[in-house]
Amino acid sequence: MTITAQMVKELREATGAGMMDVKKALTEANGDMEAAVDWLRTKGLAKAAKKADRVAAEGLIGVAVKDGRGVAVEINSETDFVAKNADFQALVRDVANVALTTGDEVEVVKAAALNGKTVEDVIQESIARIGENMTFRRLHVLEGDTVVSYVHNAATEGMGKIGVLVALKGPADKAQAIGKQFAMHIAATAPLSLSEATLDPVVLERELAVQTAKALEENAAADKPKPDAVIHNNIIPGRMKRFLAENTLMGQAFVINPDLTVEAAAKEAGVEITGYARVAVGEGIEKKSEDFAAEVAKALQG
Repeated sequence: MTITAQMVKELREATGAGMMDVKKALTEANGDMEAAVDWLRTKGLAKAAKKADRVAAEGLIGVAVKDGRGVAVEINSETDFVAKNADFQALVRDVANVALTTGDEVEVVKAAALNGKTVEDVIQESIARIGENMTFRRLHVLEGDTVVSYVHNAATEGMGKIGVLVALKGPADKAQAIGKQFAMHIAATAPLSLSEATLDPVVLERELAVQTAKALEENAAADKPKPDAVIHNNIIPGRMKRFLAENTLMGQAFVINPDLTVEAAAKEAGVEITGYARVAVGEGIEKKSEDFAAEVAKALQG
């Protein structure tokens, strides 16, 4: 498979690895981006790459909460300039409020009433008035005894680049007080799942394969290799334990008090986290193609 300059650029941005290492990884993986990331990690040349590192889009996340129901909506615009527009911000706020009392699907909310029209019609009118394309792209709904919201990098109240919802069980006053701190933690750390039990098995299997290959390769290159039993019974399980601690909300060190895990902090506060959502602008939208630096072309030429 031909390795293009765009592929090299995307993998470099996702992993921070060097030009020639990236090219070799793509060659070894026959152009498969995820396999190339794993190859680089096995060689100790890259950290795990999250999809969010490879995406870009403008717009806002709007959040709204009422009576144990929280919503986060993503409305995209073409430029950040429009995202700062008061009319666009009013649109995001209105759509979030409609979503709060209607359905759990984008299409249902689009068909709901807003100021005597459908939400979809209001969005189309905003496109014509502001002169830039807009897309109501995502809706996330979270319900619980208490739902707390937080917006990071806020453009105005209730909307920004990252929106977080946290559902908690326990006394409402305690849940509200510490729920905001948990929401801020989630915005900062972007956990992959609530706990090991809710983590995608495919993600877990992939990480195990990477850590196994890496540990075996490091041991083979060591001056004094360790017994296979030590590798499989101690080193690999230890690395997987660390992976879960870093990537599951319950296992992470609480940013407000790193001496406690989030799970321990919740227990100490007398509450239980039952769910969360973290929605960032642009997740899953691939970057547009750009002109690439001469060094990329030179490296591809061998």
